Amino acid sequence: MSQTVDVTDNPEAKRFEARLDGALAGFAEYQLTDQLIIFTHTEVDPTFEGRGVGSALARYALDQVRADGTRKVLPICPFIKAWIGKHPDYIPLVYGAPASTARD
Repeated sequence: MSQTVDVTDNPEAKRFEARLDGALAGFAEYQLTDQLIIFTHTEVDPTFEGRGVGSALARYALDQVRADGTRKVLPICPFIKAWIGKHPDYIPLVYGAPASTARD
């Protein structure tokens, strides 16, 4: 039986939080500026490793940035940076990346 990772933004704590069965399984911390969301640290509780918690955090957080459309991503966190590298459709969200990766 597969469990769904529930991810939410906790702006008071400045982090996205992932929960499995109500238990905090991981989080992705961020700092905000007018133009950037800076991902500084991502952590998954060892009890929940291997269950897609980190990927769910990254995807949800980046999808929120994309939907909001007002900020670019500065991935200081090695996990978020690597995750974006494995999912090139998110590269246009990164600060300094080309506006479009489409080919003519």
